[in-house]
Amino acid sequence: MRVEIWSDIACPWCYVGKARFEKALAAFPHHDRVEVVHRSFELDPGRAKDDTGPVIPMLAKKYGMSEAQAQAAEDNVGAQAAAEGLGYRTRGRDHGNTFDMHRLLHFAKEQGRQGELIQALYEANFAEKASVFGDDERLVALAVTAGLDADAARAVLADAEAYADDVRADEREAAQLGATGVPFFVIDRKYGVSGAQPADVFSQALAQAWAEHSPLTLIDRGEADACGPDGCAVPQQS
Repeated sequence: MRVEIWSDIACPWCYVGKARFEKALAAFPHHDRVEVVHRSFELDPGRAKDDTGPVIPMLAKKYGMSEAQAQAAEDNVGAQAAAEGLGYRTRGRDHGNTFDMHRLLHFAKEQGRQGELIQALYEANFAEKASVFGDDERLVALAVTAGLDADAARAVLADAEAYADDVRADEREAAQLGATGVPFFVIDRKYGVSGAQPADVFSQALAQAWAEHSPLTLIDRGEADACGPDGCAVPQQS
């Protein structure tokens, strides 16, 4: 069974939602037969690569609220992150373009290290002091912690078109599936779960999808004539 997760590194609910989904997945009896794939979705695709700034003024402007209200909203997200065992800096974070991170995540997927890299990026963005925006060497260092080769990661970042089509293809597909925000979870291309739902919602979705995905239960009433790749059963004379 496959679970695809559309998300953005700049999205705090993606960070929280990933943790809640993983709790549900860890408790799922068939977790070892579930493939998880992370897909790209930029919350601010038109933002220039070198355009970075503090989170609180950005939130206040975007949602038409005061900076005090924006800070209160951040504190609320921080509390929910803490409830999931996640580190979260509610003050001093910045915001910027995430396109290069998504390109690097597609490279990491080819190397079998996508899960490790997305977790490293989330933790760096939300819990660590050093910014992940506007500094390629910071991204290279995070790639190394995820088990990727530094020179290979640096080469991806230096080539603006490397994996760019993969990122854009993910974003087009998200639109086709009806995703207008993230996180957006798609289970076996049959069930969609939108937002950072509680772990029990993910548990229910996994169980339901598995019940419909798993092979039929065969009713054994003894041997009966049938045809297979090697031919058909030959009727026996009574």
